[in-house]
Amino acid sequence: MPRTSSDEIELQDFGPVASRDTELADFEVSFTTFKDEMDMTPVLAGLPTRSCQCPHFGVLVKGRASVRYDDGRTEVIEPGDAYYMTPGHVPAFAAGTEVVMFSPTAEMKATNDAIEAFVASLKSSGQVTEGK
Repeated sequence: MPRTSSDEIELQDFGPVASRDTELADFEVSFTTFKDEMDMTPVLAGLPTRSCQCPHFGVLVKGRASVRYDDGRTEVIEPGDAYYMTPGHVPAFAAGTEVVMFSPTAEMKATNDAIEAFVASLKSSGQVTEGK
């Protein structure tokens, strides 16, 4: 049985977000902390639908998240909640929020590419540096 723990995965610190990500079978597993309040709207703006099309299963460990869906629904996720974000969503996270999330690796690639491009644009403009 594939398994992991956050202690076994290298920390990636992107300033306002720190994450430990790895792959188990065909799923990306992420232990993520949102150090600052984070509305993913600008991060996901580079995707064709301007929303994440990758489904995510997870548990919100600490903090709070709200999720806006393309169909107009909004959901709030609180500590201890297990969640499933269907494709077509844009989450926002309160400062200090911690999540453990499982996402199909193949579908997560487009979202990761958009996030990496957003972070790179912030770095090139001097708005954020790694480790801060």
